[in-house]
Amino acid sequence: MKLKIKGSNNPLKPSTIRLETLNKKSRIKRILENYELYLFLLPAVIYFIVFQYVPMYGVVIAFKDYVPSLGILGSPWVGFENFQRFFDSYQFWTLIKNSLGLSILQLVIGFPMPIIIALLLNQMIHQKYKRFVQTVIYAPHFISIVVLAGMVFVFFSDKGLVNSVITLFGGSTISFMSEPSWFKALYIGSGVWQETGWACIVYLAALAGVNPEVHEAATVDGANKWQRILHVDIPAIMPTAIILLILSVGNLMNIGFEKAFLLQTPLNQPAAEIIPTYVYKVGLQQSEYSFASAVGLFNSVINLVLLWIVNRTAKKVSGSGLW
Repeated sequence: MKLKIKGSNNPLKPSTIRLETLNKKSRIKRILENYELYLFLLPAVIYFIVFQYVPMYGVVIAFKDYVPSLGILGSPWVGFENFQRFFDSYQFWTLIKNSLGLSILQLVIGFPMPIIIALLLNQMIHQKYKRFVQTVIYAPHFISIVVLAGMVFVFFSDKGLVNSVITLFGGSTISFMSEPSWFKALYIGSGVWQETGWACIVYLAALAGVNPEVHEAATVDGANKWQRILHVDIPAIMPTAIILLILSVGNLMNIGFEKAFLLQTPLNQPAAEIIPTYVYKVGLQQSEYSFASAVGLFNSVINLVLLWIVNRTAKKVSGSGLW
């Protein structure tokens, strides 16, 4: 006897139904047997529900003319009017260009650097020197963004250390903090200096998992250091690099607001104004909450689309992905 599900041409045998029932029961049994692990997960789940998913309801104001006295529910609906206003704004293409320009440069320059540093550190034989170098390049990560921005102003101001060295050798003073053309270089350069050492920890951990016998076999076969890096070390860290690349592209439009805002001056603002700083100024300083929410939601949707495209591409090319 066979059972047939309505709307389906594939009959199910009773044995198949019993197997599915047993699988569900065994899954519940495994959960009950390992309930301690699920209790450890519970605080993280509650955190994400309370602080990440519940606040998503506030995104509704992007489609309303939000009036604080009326509340979210009482404010009138305006549909896509706020989005249309942003698209028609004279600042739209400037914000997109600045945000994408900084993000792509940060990805192209900043993403490979930790991989290169990790591969170089992994080849060091002298352990004390290796630990010293690691400590030196990790340290900038713990510097506050506010302090880092202050250091950039101190070093690159008109009378700062960099200009003092330039004038010492007969050069002319460069207005690094005033000329818009220098903003991207200062932003990207300071970010690479601060985060490269910390980011390479993940790759060093992946390289530590490489079996030494593989390197020994490659050496016996006549491979030099470069060949061992190319054919042993790089393939070992490639899955990790792909996952981190997907995450980086998923946050392509989420540039660090704090540093961009702190490095802005009235003169370099044409190159320094990006979507996060624009949302802050329009939303909090000018109290246009609905418009700022619409701009922020547009930014998040772009990130989501990019994340989906890159994850799908990575799975087709390498077989590795987030889901």
